[in-house]
Amino acid sequence: MIHYTLYKNQNSNQWVTFVHGAGGSSSIWFRQIRDFQKHYNVLLLDLRGHGDSKIQQVFHQKYTFKAIASDVLEVIDHLKIEASHFVGISLGTIVIRQLAEMHPERVKSMILGGAILKMNFRSQILMRLGNMFKYVLPYLVLYRFFAFVIMPKANHKQSRLLFINEAKKLYQKEFIKWFKLTAEINPVLKWFRQVELNIPTFYVMGEEDYMFLPSVRKIVEKHCKTAQLLVIENCGHVVNVEQPLVFNKTVISFIEGTK
Repeated sequence: MIHYTLYKNQNSNQWVTFVHGAGGSSSIWFRQIRDFQKHYNVLLLDLRGHGDSKIQQVFHQKYTFKAIASDVLEVIDHLKIEASHFVGISLGTIVIRQLAEMHPERVKSMILGGAILKMNFRSQILMRLGNMFKYVLPYLVLYRFFAFVIMPKANHKQSRLLFINEAKKLYQKEFIKWFKLTAEINPVLKWFRQVELNIPTFYVMGEEDYMFLPSVRKIVEKHCKTAQLLVIENCGHVVNVEQPLVFNKTVISFIEGTK
């Protein structure tokens, strides 16, 4: 079972589960814990191979989005959580969307920060370069390069450094396993764009998230029954780190509105 951390609120029966992105860990949510625990029970997860979900653990299933979503399901089953609100960042948003596809009754709402819904031309080039060099270059060289392309501005520096420092805890083999997920990302995202689930969905994007914001705008227009979009000014891809006060306030307000 992947590693998890609980922050209980004895006055609430509501759960909020946080899912980080590739190369990160549950530590990226450090600016959310205090505010969310005032209202809800909080569950933080370390996806397989990340944080305290050590590489030494044996994961027999192939690394697919369904398998990673099943890791999350295993934890909430173990904790006897019938349903939870889910908050994700970057690739973690794909994991949440996959879980909602498989078990919509377990997902009360989806809060998708820095959501990935379509790979634009530049991101497609990045994936191809990564596939070409993933066995040749040290993974941290590739990861630093990706981080600078996705989060290029000076005000993105903290987010870049946070993810690079977390990525240092991975191993080359683990990075390659995760990177191979890019082979299935396009058909998965195409399906997600086509199908609107009957689950309240809140996209929280930075206005400087140039790689992923345009596609999210289009999907919110299409999925108008369930989806809302907040674009945070002067903010890049990792919205919960760069603008935590705005992120926390608006996400909590959204969750309260779904009750």
